[in-house]
Amino acid sequence: MTKRVAILISGGGSNMVALAHSMVGYHPARPVVVLSNNPDADGLAKARDLGIATAVVDHNEFNGDRSAFEGILHATLERFSPDIICLAGFMRILTSGFTARYAGRMLNIHPSLLPKYKGLHTHARALEAGDTEHGCSVHEVTAALDDGPILGQARIAVLAGDTPESLATRLLPREHELYPAVLRRFAAQNRHAVHLPITRSIP
Repeated sequence: MTKRVAILISGGGSNMVALAHSMVGYHPARPVVVLSNNPDADGLAKARDLGIATAVVDHNEFNGDRSAFEGILHATLERFSPDIICLAGFMRILTSGFTARYAGRMLNIHPSLLPKYKGLHTHARALEAGDTEHGCSVHEVTAALDDGPILGQARIAVLAGDTPESLATRLLPREHELYPAVLRRFAAQNRHAVHLPITRSIP
């Protein structure tokens, strides 16, 4: 049975687009909605152009009341009966009450080689630490920030002269490879981790 995927975004939605483009043919899943907490997210127009339903739950309307925000978020998602939730640049920290509702069914992509550098500013932190490799991880979402079982990683070499911006630019195409690869396995009920080979030069 084809899995129904909801994708949550806050901005441009490049990982959302990569996921949506991958869910064709014999893929075991299909996108059913792209939902954003930001009504001005550029990814919403991209989703509509791809023929995917969109929804908005603007967190600013809840005056910091996380419970109320997540209640409406959950109700909105359930209108589309998703089997899998993919966080793709969704810039809201979700509470344990919300994540428990989708335990074992929610994925996130994070721009570091977890468990390193949970949270923000991952590229700068990798450079400050003198790392020779950097990368991204897809993991199951749990109540703890950027935690949960790791389902895939992709690596890039840190080059002489790299900046946080150059690392982010070179890492993004790897994110677009990794997330669809993990989702395909996950939708087929395969939780074996995906490990993409390292790239050592500028593409």
